[in-house]
Amino acid sequence: MKQLLHYVWLGAITIVLVSCDSGDTMRNSAEAEVVDGEYERGPNNGRLMVDGDFALELAIFETGVPPEYRAWGYSGDEVLAPGSMDLTVTLTRLSDVRDVINFNPEETYLRGDTVIYEPHSFLVAVEASHQNRQHRWEFESFEGRTAISPAMAEAFGLKTDIAGPATLVQTISVIGETMANPELSRQIVARFDGLIQTVYASVGQRVSKGQRLITIESNSSLQPYTINAPISGTILRRLANAGEQTSGRILLEILDTSQVWAELAVHPSQRSQVEVGMSVTISSPIGKAVAQGTIANFDMTVRPDQSIIARALIDNKDNSFAPGTFVQGQIETGQIEAPLAVKRSGLQPFRDFTVVFAKIGDSYEVRMLELGRQDDEWVEVLGGLQAGTIYVTSNSYILKADVEKSGASHDH
Repeated sequence: MKQLLHYVWLGAITIVLVSCDSGDTMRNSAEAEVVDGEYERGPNNGRLMVDGDFALELAIFETGVPPEYRAWGYSGDEVLAPGSMDLTVTLTRLSDVRDVINFNPEETYLRGDTVIYEPHSFLVAVEASHQNRQHRWEFESFEGRTAISPAMAEAFGLKTDIAGPATLVQTISVIGETMANPELSRQIVARFDGLIQTVYASVGQRVSKGQRLITIESNSSLQPYTINAPISGTILRRLANAGEQTSGRILLEILDTSQVWAELAVHPSQRSQVEVGMSVTISSPIGKAVAQGTIANFDMTVRPDQSIIARALIDNKDNSFAPGTFVQGQIETGQIEAPLAVKRSGLQPFRDFTVVFAKIGDSYEVRMLELGRQDDEWVEVLGGLQAGTIYVTSNSYILKADVEKSGASHDH
């Protein structure tokens, strides 16, 4: 008497039910619905499909091999020899992309001849033949997919872009401090010594080029004359007052801070990457101001921490980088032309992958990416995405949350 093994999968525990009734046949879908799954499972934990006294179990196998389909056939209470069946599986993905998988006998199962690439999300059409009888099933096997109407997508703030080539900017990060430009500083002295009659400027006052600063009565001619500002800037020091003699000393000091030097500490390991003429972006850790400059020169004196100072002249007309401001710098060391790249803002973690969500109509589906080089905005894509794919660049976390809520998981 032949025995029929019934497998019921409850979490990680497999309960084996043995039937000794030779009149039993392979269970149909009404007899043994599995509690945990959306479909009945067979002895190999695959999807079990039943048509009369013929049943086919189909599973994705990926232990030690790239993902592939494997199938087992049953007739009544017998496990069929794999060579006694013909099987074809057609996977229809979004955008009507179709993968046709043929099967060959191997050991105790039929083995598909096509790698099932990620995501494992498709409509599955199964066509099997046994003893001149044809059997056909269709089912959905969706993973990482959701649908959102255009109105909801707009409300959620979903934005998209088209995957394609991009220029990746390679940078190194440095820190430093702004310093006054000594070329924009002036010390005011009297051309002819004499008695200071009036001083018109005070410390911290902004003055314009040509503005009156001091009136002096010459000791030699006893005639008054005026000193005007040679540059526009701020009075940094006032060392003169009315009634004093000039005596050849500095009377005022003016500093123009419309341009300042950014002195950036370059670590020895970075020194070979930095050259004069390279672009640098300067920002302040305590503000939102950003300035652009180029590396103009290096201080050849090594500092105690063994770093070398690279200098860049930057615009400071709004005084966001007053002398003494601590700054961060991004020195552009090169550019990479990536044939295919996506914006970093669109990336999401999904299972063990980094993904973007491709948009096809009103459907959104994960694309598992193989990533390469990157910069602050772009990431090079080496695999998993086709050029020209529309993908979500903003608020893609909403799609991930919707997928996880719906339970569209990696269930084989």
